[in-house]
Amino acid sequence: MATYSRVLLSGSTNGRPIPVVQTASPGTTIHTAVSGTSAYDELYLFVSNVTGSAANLTVEFGGTTDPGDHLVKQYSIPANSVPVPISTGICLQNALVCRAFSGTASALNITGFCNRIS
Repeated sequence: MATYSRVLLSGSTNGRPIPVVQTASPGTTIHTAVSGTSAYDELYLFVSNVTGSAANLTVEFGGTTDPGDHLVKQYSIPANSVPVPISTGICLQNALVCRAFSGTASALNITGFCNRIS
């Protein structure tokens, strides 16, 4: 039987929003998944734009290349946005890292949590 534990994103300090400060790959660390292959982390991420201009966000799930064996996804985030879902259950394990970068440093904040499933 699986055990679910909600944990904070490892890139966050005490659950606070993570400012996306990097403007190129490999990006700001959002979360580093649990080590090993006997458990995995299910990521739920939301992004908000805290500026008056739209900003692009690129999220790298487990690597920095696409196509390939990694998912790299770019989103356009409207100005002054409420939190927008960007990941509703993407799973990572074996210490893979989710990172993000934007063309505009510190315009975007990422919040969320991870369900650790073992």
